[in-house]
Amino acid sequence: VATSLDFFCTINLDQEEVFRTQVVEKSLSPYFGEEFYFEIPRTFQSLSFYIYDKSVLQKDLRIGKVSIKKEDLCNYTGKENWFMLQPVDSNSEVQGKVHLELKLNELITDNGSVCQQLVVHIKECHGLPLINGQNCDPYATVSLVGPSRNDQKKTKVKKKTSNPQFNETFYFEVTFCLLFFLNVLVFRVDLWNNGNLVQDIFLGEIKVPVKVLRNDSFQAWYLLQPRENGNKSSKTDDLGSLRLNICYTEDCVLPSEYYTPLRNLLLKSSDVQPISASAAYILSEVCRDKYDAVLPLVRLLLHHHKLVPFVAAVAELDLKDTQEANTIFRGNSLATRCVDEMMKIVGKHYLKVTLKPVIDEICESPKPCEIDPIKLKEGDNVEINMENLRYYVDKVFREIVRSSISCPTLMCDVFYSLRHLAAKRFPNDPHVQYSAVSSFVFLRFFAVAVVSPHTFHLRPHHPDAQTSRTLTLISKAIQTLGSWGSLSKSKLSSFKETFMCEFFKTFQEEKFTESVKKVPFKEMYKRAQGRTRIGKKNFKKRWFCLTSREFTYHKQQEPIFTIPIKNILAVEKLDESSFNKKNMFQVLHGEKPLYIQANNCVEASEWIEALCRVTRCNQKRLSFYHPSAFLNGSWLCCKATAESTEGCARCTADVLADTQIEIDGDRETERIYSLFTINRSKLQKLEEACGSIAVYQGPRKEPDDYSNFTIEDSVATFHTLQQIIDILEKLSESHEKYQKKRSSSAKYGSE
Repeated sequence: VATSLDFFCTINLDQEEVFRTQVVEKSLSPYFGEEFYFEIPRTFQSLSFYIYDKSVLQKDLRIGKVSIKKEDLCNYTGKENWFMLQPVDSNSEVQGKVHLELKLNELITDNGSVCQQLVVHIKECHGLPLINGQNCDPYATVSLVGPSRNDQKKTKVKKKTSNPQFNETFYFEVTFCLLFFLNVLVFRVDLWNNGNLVQDIFLGEIKVPVKVLRNDSFQAWYLLQPRENGNKSSKTDDLGSLRLNICYTEDCVLPSEYYTPLRNLLLKSSDVQPISASAAYILSEVCRDKYDAVLPLVRLLLHHHKLVPFVAAVAELDLKDTQEANTIFRGNSLATRCVDEMMKIVGKHYLKVTLKPVIDEICESPKPCEIDPIKLKEGDNVEINMENLRYYVDKVFREIVRSSISCPTLMCDVFYSLRHLAAKRFPNDPHVQYSAVSSFVFLRFFAVAVVSPHTFHLRPHHPDAQTSRTLTLISKAIQTLGSWGSLSKSKLSSFKETFMCEFFKTFQEEKFTESVKKVPFKEMYKRAQGRTRIGKKNFKKRWFCLTSREFTYHKQQEPIFTIPIKNILAVEKLDESSFNKKNMFQVLHGEKPLYIQANNCVEASEWIEALCRVTRCNQKRLSFYHPSAFLNGSWLCCKATAESTEGCARCTADVLADTQIEIDGDRETERIYSLFTINRSKLQKLEEACGSIAVYQGPRKEPDDYSNFTIEDSVATFHTLQQIIDILEKLSESHEKYQKKRSSSAKYGSE
């Protein structure tokens, strides 16, 4: 590449884009520095990263890609790696699978000789790639390839679908001569996109040695493969490389009863004295990165309504080491990370209600706000910029203060505990109970969301450079205003940037500090959720809005259709075959179903989860639904001709609500089991340390093998460790039995 370009990167499940980075302008070595965390809601073959050159007038140009197969992800997880960019062509874009039934019959011909007949039933394909963003027109060629032979047959073309149903059978005669070459005889299926007036595009192939059939008959799914040497050429251009840090986990979740001992041990952690001897705390001690432990731990405790007492217990331990009130909850301890993760999980809609309107205003109608003399451009007026910045800061701060009524109950419960613990630790400081809470609400929640709105789904993409700078200045101001006492003159002089010191002299300390005290303590609260636009080219684009009372869609500002939440009977996925469109779901209510297409599979999953969450307690929820649409006088799924016919499939969400957040407790427990297993050696070191402390009661030596562990009560900690290790051994045996059973049931051709 000779000149600097404007690059961005997309993250794709197979070929489906789920995230994209900001555009880095005029650089041949762009640094993105963005993190994306998401649950994978469907099966996939590869995780891909595409590098694009951004174009204003033409279609964005794909420079190259990095594609990592699902089975190889574990080789790269948890560490940074450089990957060479590969060219993007039809061979590199192969994805999907084909369902075949194969049989080798023995026949007697008319002249009395014996021969073999290969019967191939090509049933269907699933997950074929998109062609120019649209479903393809696939067909298959079926071949028997051997010495001096290449018999080929072809299926019919299926229009506009990534999941074609072929259901065609082909017969190949294997003569007596060919039986001598049985070891080299190969059956092959090639998938193609019918190009009509242009060249057909290769979609993938599979090869099956005929010798594996013998006289057996079986059917299986086969993953499509690229052509051998299909993307190799004598000379490959150097497209550059991409540095990635991937953390991928895939857990084998056993039936719920297997996790009962470990789950019970974790859930009683808040009752253990001291808290450092609990299973949950020990998990955070042995994990190299506390965040690995915090995510499944918070979700599990949240699911079983045990999070608040645990956070209170670890926060109390955290406060023992806090010497000054103005540094309260400022570090990255287990307590602060648990609260951070809790706010991300339960506060998503709270953020949207509070910040999205003002963030939209800043991003869509930006005003110049640069007040750093070094960064000012020619013609900029620093006084006007300071007024603009003050306007934005006032508006954001005002929205945060007003949002108390919308703060989720769980967040209020946690903050109530922190408030009283802080007052107990520093009884002579009347302000510490407020700064303990504001350090989370302002510094760790709202300020972070302001500076990275795309990460918290407040904006679809990363803001441009100028808007990002404005949001950074606003975030700095919000952090300062939320820090009790930080506006005193002695504190103002401590700012690294003189221009920020001058900016804060315009604020009235008493007014803002009194407002900080009001956040977020209100006994009454109301949840609401923000908007996301859904739609594709040949569907009408509408803005959808979900609140605790109604589900609406809008053409402009006023809603043009409203469904009361109490009237929603079910929310389910819709088969792609209904409209030949991906990522469809349906909202069933008193009238005809509302069919919606999301932008990608992650977004569709999030909408279904959100709608199910607010409708779980509806008394008239359906137990059965139709997974396909009613078209041309019949249901496509069950062929029933009456539109009022009861559904033919059981609803996936036909259970009562037991929590506000959709969490799979067994999966989180399995993740914790995996973390304990990975860190088994540290568990043993901690066990040895407890034994040493119990025997030797003299002064501790520094450093030693256990100086990094928190051991307040060696006997209690040792007892918990023995329970953990015993549980791990039993769960390990269960996993081994499952893997053996799975291996014995695997057969050639299955995924």
